[in-house]
This record gives sequence, structure tokens and C-alpha cells, in this order.
Amino acid sequence: MFRNQYDTDVTTWSPAGRLFQVEYAMEAVKQGSAAIGLRSKTHVVLGCVNKANSELSSHQKKIFKVDDHIGVAIAGLTADGRVLSRYMRNECINYNFTYESPLPVGRLVVQLADKAQLYLQVMDEGLTVIGIKWLGLVCTQRSWKRPYGVGLLVAGLDESGAHLYYNCPSGNYFEYQAFAIGSRSQAAKTYLERRFENFADSSRDDLVKDALMAIRETLQGETLKSSICTVAVVGVGEPFHILDQETVQQMINAFEIVGEQEGPAAEPDADAGQEAAAEQGGSTDEGVAPMDI
Repeated sequence: MFRNQYDTDVTTWSPAGRLFQVEYAMEAVKQGSAAIGLRSKTHVVLGCVNKANSELSSHQKKIFKVDDHIGVAIAGLTADGRVLSRYMRNECINYNFTYESPLPVGRLVVQLADKAQLYLQVMDEGLTVIGIKWLGLVCTQRSWKRPYGVGLLVAGLDESGAHLYYNCPSGNYFEYQAFAIGSRSQAAKTYLERRFENFADSSRDDLVKDALMAIRETLQGETLKSSICTVAVVGVGEPFHILDQETVQQMINAFEIVGEQEGPAAEPDADAGQEAAAEQGGSTDEGVAPMDI
């Protein structure tokens, strides 16, 4: 993905009108472990895959609590994710101290997007004109700076209801009913696209189940266990918290048992079909294409 002289810094535009370092940051999000979010009218669920660098090391934390009503799941550079989550906590604390009310989710998301694009710095010795102290606006559009290499799924609940936002390294932000980011997230998106119309009226447990099913789609055949995934919930009357491994494992076992019960029920029909074909004297293997490898 090297682009010659047009990717040396973030301020250089290519002839095609592209900023390659921003695209590299977005590529870093795609290479991170998968993170998933989905919401109903009353709850928001975040899930992520715990990926360790080796069998001897523990996984890095991918879901962070920002406030009692807000949490984030990240994909990409974990160090940048910790910096941004700390910034979000400070904003929530300052707003609560000033206005004695929780910070609206949409406003925090806009501030986070602005931080990805601009950096506001109050100059202690700022310009004073007719008694007005100006704020120094220092852009991150400098050749010695770089974009944040992390994508964030922001889940929150405020007076207007439950919200799920995606903040991109480019400074863009979008609100979703359900979304997935990170490596192999396309499989999770496909599952969510098939089910999202039912999410608005889903219960809390149904949302958690769908989140686990979407996480399983990203594992490419690997067995889903509570040790390789993390799930967090925020909702009406339920502050943001991360579910413990025992609870997650019980839910995994519950819907896997249901799937096993539904599977054998379809086997007798298949056997009956094969017997009927054999009675007709035709071979069931005739005309069947060889299996693709």
C-alpha cells in the first residue's frame, strides 16, 4: 500500500484527492480484532473478540467504561483507544461537574470526532481583545502529527433513548442500529443485516444472544467460548457494565443446546428422502457435482 511521495505526511494530497495516511489509519482498524455493537429501544450491547499475541500472554482490553451511561468498544491501535477513552471520561466528568447532568451521547461523539480532526487548546497567555480571551485553535493538520489508528463503537443511553455510534479515524461519525468493525467483520455484518429489523423490539437477553452469534461469525470455525469474547451492556435502569465470563458462558451454552436440538430434527427428513430415492431404483450419487475443495 505504499504510495510513493504522497504518503510521507498527513498534509499531502494525492492527485486523486486522497490522504493516504488517513487511509492507512482506517486500514489499521480493519486489521484489529473484531468489535460489534447493536441496540434496541432500551438497551445497547457491545461485544469484542479477545485476541492475544501469543499463548503465553493475556489479551488486551477492548471495551472501556466511560461513564455510567456510556461505554466504548475499539478496534485498531489499543494505545490510541486508551487515550481517547480517557479523553471521553474527562469530558463526561467536566460536563457533569458544570451542569450536574449526564453528558448527551451525541454531543460526546461530536467532540470525539472533532478531536480526531482538530485539537482545541486553551492558551494560558492567550490574546485579549476588549476583555475577551480568545481560544487558540491548533489543528492536527500538521506534518509531524498522525491520525488516530483506532475505530470506536460508542454505546450510550440518554434522554432521547439508546444510541450506537461509530467514530472513524478520518473524523467522520455515523449512528447505526447495528455495526461491526475489525478483522473478519464482514461476516458479522452479514448476520446483523439479516436480523437488524428485529433489534428495535428485542429484549436485553435477545440482544446479547445476537451479539454472541455475530461474534461467532467472525471466528471462522473456532469454537465460541467466554474466554475469547467480552460482552458489555447498558440500558434503562442498567448502568454500563461488562458481563462476567460465567454469565456469558451460560448464554453460549443455552443457544448452542437449542441449535443442537434443531439440527437432529431435520435429519429424519433427509434420511426419508434418500430412502425414497433408493426405492425408485435411481442412485442418489448420479448427476451430483463433485464437492469443491
